[in-house]
Amino acid sequence: MTLLVRALTGNELAGALDDLAALRIAVFADWPYLYDGDASYEAGYLREFAAAPDAVLIGAFDGARLVGAATAAPMVHQKAEFRAPFAARGIDGARLVYFGESVLLPDYRGKGVGHAFFDAREAQARAWGANAACFAAVVRPDDHPARPVDHVPHDAFWTRRGYAKVPGLLTELGWKDHGMGHETVKPMQYWLRQW
Repeated sequence: MTLLVRALTGNELAGALDDLAALRIAVFADWPYLYDGDASYEAGYLREFAAAPDAVLIGAFDGARLVGAATAAPMVHQKAEFRAPFAARGIDGARLVYFGESVLLPDYRGKGVGHAFFDAREAQARAWGANAACFAAVVRPDDHPARPVDHVPHDAFWTRRGYAKVPGLLTELGWKDHGMGHETVKPMQYWLRQW
C-alpha cells in the first residue's frame, strides 16, 4: 500500500469535509472518545473549522480515498472555550496554533502517518509565525467500564514529539457517548510544545 500525505486548503479542504466527517465518526467511536457521531453536528463543526483563516487539513490518501486526516488552525480562530484557559494563564494565543483531530483508520496505523501529520502541521504552524502548538485530549477515568484492558495511551508518542501536558490547563467539550441517551461534558487536557 502506498500512502500519500499532503496538505489541503481552500476549495480542496472544503471538498474533503464529508470524508473528514466520516473519518471522525468512525475513529472517535472507539476508546477513549466513544463518540456517537452525529452527521448534523459534524457538518456545522467542520464548516466552522474550514471557515477559519489559514485552516489546513493534512490528508492521508490511499489512492483517491482519504483514510486519515489531521487539522490545524491558529488558536485565535478557535471557540472561546478553547482559547479561555490560555488567556487565563497569560499565554499569548496570537502565536499559538491549535491542532484539532488526528484520525486514521486502523488498517493504516503503525506506518508513520502520525509522525507525518505532526511534521506537516508543525511546518505549517512555523510558516504562520507561530512559536507554539497545542492540542487537547479527552481525560477518562482509569476505571471507566469501556476502557480496553490492552489500551496504550498516546502519551509516550506525544512526549517524544516534544509535547507535554500542562498541569491544570483544561477545557471541556460535550458529546454523546455510545449507549448514552444524552450529551455529557468531558474534561480535555491540553498538551503544548513551544519552539
